[in-house]
Amino acid sequence: MTDPKLTPPPELVQQWGHNANLSGVPHNDEHWAYEQHIATRAAQWGADQELEACRKFISEDYSCSAAEKLMAARRPKPQPLNSIALEMLDTIEKMDVVIPEITDTIRRALEALPND
Repeated sequence: MTDPKLTPPPELVQQWGHNANLSGVPHNDEHWAYEQHIATRAAQWGADQELEACRKFISEDYSCSAAEKLMAARRPKPQPLNSIALEMLDTIEKMDVVIPEITDTIRRALEALPND
């Protein structure tokens, strides 16, 4: 019997199929891109479901901070784009082949953006 909590809803599977974005790729035994896309999405979804169940278990029986540490370790948030851009700007400036007025303006603009 299939565990309903670990079986993706049909609507979600249909969405994955539509999002495969494989126009022009033949669908036959030699080209598995479509199936690979669906399988990858399903594996990610299942892992997320299991992780969420673990987080709930830990937060109920132990502490919220332990649950949050688990989530942070297993699903780290991506570094904000402006932070990445600032690091790249630092690298460019160290190369000493830039025009300071331009890089200063870029830096101020990046620093003014919110960290999403």
